[in-house]
Amino acid sequence: MTNQTQNFQNHTMVPKGLIIAAGLIFVGIVCAAIGLFRVTTTAGSCLIGTGALLVGAGALFGLVVGRGYATKLQDRIIRVEMRLRLEKILPADPQAAIAGLTVPQLVGLRFASDAELPGLVREVMSKKIDDRKTIKQMVKDWQGDYDRV
Repeated sequence: MTNQTQNFQNHTMVPKGLIIAAGLIFVGIVCAAIGLFRVTTTAGSCLIGTGALLVGAGALFGLVVGRGYATKLQDRIIRVEMRLRLEKILPADPQAAIAGLTVPQLVGLRFASDAELPGLVREVMSKKIDDRKTIKQMVKDWQGDYDRV
């Protein structure tokens, strides 16, 4: 993540990971295609093998990158969902602190029941706990999330 201030000129994101994956797959397909024209030679067989290897590597890399995108998107959705939920549940005085909660804190808090959430938010903020796993372990009345990516 960059600390650069975003504006119209620099707001677009270039998906470097997917470009790398697509490049690997493209080069692999080209290698394999060239190898098919020379299939009776050792070089042709090597090109086909190299092409298959590059396509496989590109596909695996693309899957890893895609999973990272899905996880990041899920965290963004949880952030919005939890802020709305906290605005409805928390008393007026701690509501000002909602904006100060980090994404890992919000992700950890999402499994707490509505009754447990205000006390848990106070504890997380007062102790400055930022590890989502630690926060999840603090939840006593676990509310499962069965609609995940």
